Amino acid sequence: MIGLAAGRPDRVVAVGAHCDDIAIGAGGTLLTLCLARPGVRVDALVLSGGGGEREQEERAALAAFCPGADLRLTVLKLPDGRMPAHWEEAKAAVEELRGRTEPDLVLAPRTDDAHQDHRGLAKLMTTAFRDHLVLRYEIVKWDGDLGRPTAYQPLSQDVAEQKVRLLQEHYPSQRHRPWYDREAFLGLARIRGIECHARYAEAFDVAKLTLNLGG
Repeated sequence: MIGLAAGRPDRVVAVGAHCDDIAIGAGGTLLTLCLARPGVRVDALVLSGGGGEREQEERAALAAFCPGADLRLTVLKLPDGRMPAHWEEAKAAVEELRGRTEPDLVLAPRTDDAHQDHRGLAKLMTTAFRDHLVLRYEIVKWDGDLGRPTAYQPLSQDVAEQKVRLLQEHYPSQRHRPWYDREAFLGLARIRGIECHARYAEAFDVAKLTLNLGG
């Protein structure tokens, strides 16, 4: 296992197709980063759930997952499960996001995620953020689409526990789902921790990585 630091990011972009995607896939990473970097700017975009209970959940949750950050969150109203039919709206939102920030780090879904909304957003991100470090998070679900990640962010036990607590606290609309529980979230974090010699971790795919070994 080789560790390569990604610098000290001052600007982060985080995107999700649905409210709770960012928190599930990268909530521990955001907590770790924001606690270490007070004042970091986080531009977040969620494509669906706007205007209702889900948006309220998302705003409260991301505020908790990004303590002390300059959080700028946009939640749109695209219909859940129908992103391919609303490609132009999604593309315009991603391009607007790209136009207002120059991030050091981008957190986005995986391009091979089984959910069409996640996958579609991931493909948009690869064209809008071409010269950026993009970490593609994973979301456990019944499809069984978890792969072999290439990058890991170790999580302290406190952060891992806090992530699970915040997920349970801020997304009551999701508690009825059979996979939405403490065992699932901590179990995956424990497996990813084993893979990177840590207690817990979040894992990501990285498509391209430009090195500066002589800098």
